[in-house]
Amino acid sequence: MSAARVLVAQGGGPTAVINQSLVGVVLEARRYGHVERIYGARHGVRGVINEDFIDLGQETALHLERVAATPASALGSTRDKPDLAYCQKMLAVLRAHAITHFFYIGGNDSSDTVRIVAEEAAKAGYPLRAIHVPKTIDNDLMGNDHTPGFASAARFVMQAFAGANLDNAALPGIYVAVVMGRHAGFLTAAAAAARTQADDGPHLIYLPERTFEIDKFLADVKAVHARLGRCVVAVSEGIHDASGESIAAKLATTVERDAHGNVQLSGSGALADLLCDEIKAKLGLKRVRGDTFGYLQRSFLGCFSDVDAREAREVGERAVQFALLGERSGSVAIRRSGDYAIDIVLQPLEVVAAKTRVMDDAFISAAANDVTPAFLAYLRPLLGNDVPQAVRLRSVPVAKVLK
Repeated sequence: MSAARVLVAQGGGPTAVINQSLVGVVLEARRYGHVERIYGARHGVRGVINEDFIDLGQETALHLERVAATPASALGSTRDKPDLAYCQKMLAVLRAHAITHFFYIGGNDSSDTVRIVAEEAAKAGYPLRAIHVPKTIDNDLMGNDHTPGFASAARFVMQAFAGANLDNAALPGIYVAVVMGRHAGFLTAAAAAARTQADDGPHLIYLPERTFEIDKFLADVKAVHARLGRCVVAVSEGIHDASGESIAAKLATTVERDAHGNVQLSGSGALADLLCDEIKAKLGLKRVRGDTFGYLQRSFLGCFSDVDAREAREVGERAVQFALLGERSGSVAIRRSGDYAIDIVLQPLEVVAAKTRVMDDAFISAAANDVTPAFLAYLRPLLGNDVPQAVRLRSVPVAKVLK
């Protein structure tokens, strides 16, 4: 085989297990004698065009394993969304450094970048193998049963809601928490796994796959509060009205936007506050609190799914095998089989590039304010082992003496 040079980068939002995929790529690539260099680009594609590389061949295996167990992007990430001209600059850098295999760990936009770079390399007759390695807590990549990073974030959401529910039961009131998910509600839906008793929260779950009606929301909250004396609510940041306008933008007097022009959703904390204000003003309830999980759910140290970590490592390893043994470009994907087993395949980049998967209808309740048992059956194998369980007192009553 001719000499090979590998470049790996990480893009988009960090996760608790993204470094497992990075280390999977590096250690697997070291097994091939014809690989003479393994580089990492700092801060994703921006590091590529800036030639900001580090030599990952200088890292010891032991240190890499410690990095793998650390959350967030060890190489650094970026929110750059490359167009054709940007990708052409990337290809020029790859050619200058004689890179033969490019691995980009990321989500929807990252897969599109890999697609463009691969196409430009083919047009130029440059022998580049470009592989998209899946990553996103949103779980919204097409062609995947689930995506590395999602399960660990889902575990955090589940544990956070379990704790919030205990707090809310001890001091009853209304609690609203906003969870990441602009178009797909998988992560918010994971809050349902927190329930162990019939009256546990979250009692209401609202997802971007369904139209959000503020009057129905208030009626739902009022009904749960009347029945239980309290109410815990999980809300996706991307909830919207029938016209598609985000509720955050609809209720807010001023709207912040990110670098891509998208309305700033969970990062501002505004949506939780706005929904709590509606509850206070229109239902007359006073003990109302709101939270926004924001970055906490992405890279919380020590909170990860062992299943997620194992699979994140394996997609990195398989990416190298597809590229170096199969000599193919594409996007790595996880497929489920049986009660719970997975197969890792390579699918065409155009299947996943710049597309968004949303929750199946079968996962969402008919009332559009909860999930179904089918979703919980889908989620539970992903959460990993030793999931914490809340336990209640048996509460054996003592007979009253004075009354």
